[in-house]
Amino acid sequence: MSAIGNLIWFIFGGVVMGLAWCFFGLLAFISIVGIPWGRACFVMAGFSFFPFGKEAIARDELTLQEDVGTSEFGVVGNVIWFLFAGLWLAIGHLVSAIACFVTIIGIPFAIQHLKLAGISIAPIGKTVVDKEVAAAAHEANAAAEVANLRRRY
Repeated sequence: MSAIGNLIWFIFGGVVMGLAWCFFGLLAFISIVGIPWGRACFVMAGFSFFPFGKEAIARDELTLQEDVGTSEFGVVGNVIWFLFAGLWLAIGHLVSAIACFVTIIGIPFAIQHLKLAGISIAPIGKTVVDKEVAAAAHEANAAAEVANLRRRY
């Protein structure tokens, strides 16, 4: 089912927002300083091209290890990102979501645009995985948290 959703998504608008992510990624790569943002742009561009069956998850939640993107530097990077590109991509996804909500058949696509709008605000420190992998990571982290709480009490 996600293959059909991704095909319809790509043909009817996903390609436009995916290319917008690629555009901002290329702008970031032009300056050497922007390479980390450019990398995040291209990861999210792939997600924007084919979002069904995928989910963005924080890398530290997936790997249980903090890296530069999930540390305080990632927060600073996300603030800079938001000011220069995130706001514009979020607006693009919101406008696309409103256009999709007009028809009943477009509601699943509008939901994907809203998901992408949220990610476009702060993509640094996130990676895209299958929904099953994200669910397994969430479940394993929740089980570890419950075990820690039980040890405390």
